[in-house]
Amino acid sequence: MTYKPRSDFLHIMESRGYLQDCTDLEGLDKRLLKKTIPAYIGFDATADSLHVGSLIQIMILRWLQKTGHKPITLMGGGTTKIGDPSGKDQSRKLLTTSEIDQNISGIRTVFDKYLKFGDGKTDAIQPNNSEWLENLNYIDFLRDYGRHFTINRMLSFDSVRLRLEREQPLTFLEFNYMLLQAYDFMELNKRYDCELQLGGSDQWGNIVNGIDLTRRINKSEVFGFTTPLLTKADGSKMGKSADGAIWLNNEKLEPYLFWQFWRNTMDEDVGKFLKLFTELPIDECEKLEKLNGSEINHAKQVLATEITALAHGRNAALNAEKTAKNVFDDGSSNEGLPTIFLSEEELLKGITIAQLFTKSGLSRSGKDAKRLIVDGGAKINDQMINDPSKIYFLNEISEGIKLSAGKKRHSMVKIK
Repeated sequence: MTYKPRSDFLHIMESRGYLQDCTDLEGLDKRLLKKTIPAYIGFDATADSLHVGSLIQIMILRWLQKTGHKPITLMGGGTTKIGDPSGKDQSRKLLTTSEIDQNISGIRTVFDKYLKFGDGKTDAIQPNNSEWLENLNYIDFLRDYGRHFTINRMLSFDSVRLRLEREQPLTFLEFNYMLLQAYDFMELNKRYDCELQLGGSDQWGNIVNGIDLTRRINKSEVFGFTTPLLTKADGSKMGKSADGAIWLNNEKLEPYLFWQFWRNTMDEDVGKFLKLFTELPIDECEKLEKLNGSEINHAKQVLATEITALAHGRNAALNAEKTAKNVFDDGSSNEGLPTIFLSEEELLKGITIAQLFTKSGLSRSGKDAKRLIVDGGAKINDQMINDPSKIYFLNEISEGIKLSAGKKRHSMVKIK
């Protein structure tokens, strides 16, 4: 008989689809019922924002806090310099300390939207593993902790095994990552009484290593919990679209484009995403999921607005919804569309249509823009254009122009 959790946190995790594996579900459930538990997820600072591929982990930490427990958003200031091989086909670009610190500051603005930080019992904290990793003596580390890991076991974990099976290079630098992540769990347990590590199922091996090391060194009973690796109905990964990463920081992606990404969710994913990425009651999620035909568009609008409200605030979400309604339903207004501003100096010699689409973010490159235009997918002021080399001058843009890529992506171009 499958164990049914009684704690609020695990009940939510199971009922909303977050739970994949747990090292000891019943033991963790009893601990959660007994006391406030600090739990952590590690985030490496490879960019100055997180994208929606990290959103399931952020939502777990939000639910953890809402059910009376303490989130730890561990920043990988140390491990970012090495790189986690999980799910990767190649080595990560090495960043400088100043670049990592800048990225951590940007990521914190994302967490502040979802979590309450402070000194309270359930307030989130954000330590940086560079505090303990960068002062490690390599010889002492190998002698004191390396003896608890076997190469045989490390090679069996998916993060390493799959990389080797694909005959992709795995550097010794990356191979050390799982040892350092295990050390993180042990250190967080020692410093903050952290008893639970959370992560995606690709982190299972790293989590188990951390549990073993913490039990051996600290003599502490700790737990691991993983979520399913999330893919869309078409098999593609969450976090990216045809136009690049879907960032959670509005300096990198405007709320309207963020809203539009979720509005374009495939029909088959609507119910799953409502449960994972919103706080709507499950019965309401299921009711929306059952809508058919054109009615499913209402569910997609609810999904987009609720997720955008968490990431960017309720006002930004409602403005995005209103803009979409004006553009798509009424065709009456361009107000609220993402806007780029060009200087008069930039237009002295004119600018090609392909450059406009690239600068606006509607195309990833000049080549991509030319393909869009030649294939008939581009419009300016709702009129189809087919010459990517046509040049626009200041007088033609002075009143502002609307760019459209397909039926659902739009941007305005104006003069500063």
